[in-house]
Amino acid sequence: MTSLLQIQVEFTRLVPRLVDKAFALGFDATLGDAYRDPRVHGALGVKMGYGHPKSAHKQRLAIDINLFRDGKFMEGTEAHRELGEWWEQQHPLARWGGRFNDGNHYSFEYQGVK
Repeated sequence: MTSLLQIQVEFTRLVPRLVDKAFALGFDATLGDAYRDPRVHGALGVKMGYGHPKSAHKQRLAIDINLFRDGKFMEGTEAHRELGEWWEQQHPLARWGGRFNDGNHYSFEYQGVK
């Protein structure tokens, strides 16, 4: 059985490839949320602050990537489609938030949490 730590390490290993791919596609990119501390956002399953109560960010298995082109923030899920679909092919656990209207969300699924 694969531990949460092993999955977190694999996710972290792939995040630089995700960022590199964003640049290769012609975007500029900045980092958004990664870990969401339970002291601020509540434990897994608890809703505090913003975000979903069962967020992969709370498990250190998600990152939000903000995309820009010519200095303009690329709003909406559709701008992330090519990067998101590429991400989904990188690992069996890779999930793209565009499948649930959160286009800049890139994660690994663990115990049903994406």
